[in-house]
Amino acid sequence: MDRVFSFSVLNKDPSCNARLGRLHTAHGSVDTPVFMPVGTQATVKSLDPEDLQKMNCRIILGNTYHLYLRPGTEVISRFGGLHGFMGWDGAILTDSGGFQVFSLAKIREISEEGVLFHSHIDGSRHMMTPEKAIEIQEILGSDIAMSFDECTPYPVDREYARLSMERTLRWAIRGKKRHGKVDQALFGIVQGSVFADLRMECLERLVEIGFDGYALGSLSVGEPKEMMLEVLEKTLPQFPEDAPRYLMGVGTPEDIVEGVRLGVDMFDCVLPTRNARNGTLFTSFGRINIKNSAYVVDGSPVDPECDCYTCRKFSRAYLRHLYVSRELLAYRLNTIHNVHYYLSLMEKIREAITKGNFMEWRKEFYAKRWEQNEAELHFRG
Repeated sequence: MDRVFSFSVLNKDPSCNARLGRLHTAHGSVDTPVFMPVGTQATVKSLDPEDLQKMNCRIILGNTYHLYLRPGTEVISRFGGLHGFMGWDGAILTDSGGFQVFSLAKIREISEEGVLFHSHIDGSRHMMTPEKAIEIQEILGSDIAMSFDECTPYPVDREYARLSMERTLRWAIRGKKRHGKVDQALFGIVQGSVFADLRMECLERLVEIGFDGYALGSLSVGEPKEMMLEVLEKTLPQFPEDAPRYLMGVGTPEDIVEGVRLGVDMFDCVLPTRNARNGTLFTSFGRINIKNSAYVVDGSPVDPECDCYTCRKFSRAYLRHLYVSRELLAYRLNTIHNVHYYLSLMEKIREAITKGNFMEWRKEFYAKRWEQNEAELHFRG
């Protein structure tokens, strides 16, 4: 069988490195730049597949670590994979579980073989190796699988960053050798912490191994925003032109706009769903906290410029009432709005790149936030 996955660049903005592309997967095409809602445990929290389809969502993210521990690959395999298990017809990218092993596991021991860890659920012992991570993702049947990597924390010294990067590269070779599912793409993950030269070396060696796409991992893990942008500015121009570029776990709307400016194609982050559950809603003029008493009798929608179900049907006053009353509907309506906001943001970005005026659109994006004095901004230039 021929490889199913492919990626093509359709357009480039003349004023920056923003680019329009298209992913072709076994479960449909995905236009980039794209934001992937996080469905860690086979669900984007409080939403169902029909909700996502109505928002024109084409790809979501699932997680190897969580699904391996619960319900387990034996259960999911009975349904033919993750698509059948969760009733989702679009594309799926699965994280390898590396970040969760390093951040959630109660106890972990890193060795050349892999990571021995204790489940955060019941304390049971497990060994995650590069080969095991690929095996699980093949059973899950995702359209895009990620190499198992060592997620470098911040801060670390240069010596540790290099050792971590070297281990990630050795694991990448082992994972690539194990991978054999022809209708599933495999991405390599660039490590190196905040040291741009290590990042570029890692990327060069990953390209030699050969992957379908390349991701930047272990960013937005505590380093200053300016440092993250510096890493992106120095490394992204070195990425292959004909492969997708994925910035893992990032970020805020502002992070996404700057990432696109510098050439990123793919994003994911828990912010839209997590913030929805915390009462923070994203709007065209910045963030609002729906718990604020100012909204007790506010009859306006969350965002007058938004056409999501929540904004069309409900007032800020009603959403505040639901939230302070701890009604379950609050989490659902808030999440519908936040996820719609992110997906709509990506549509506007793609339209701006198509027209070749991304930098002009970017200025307008920030200007709305300045006028309302809402968001914390890191506008550069």
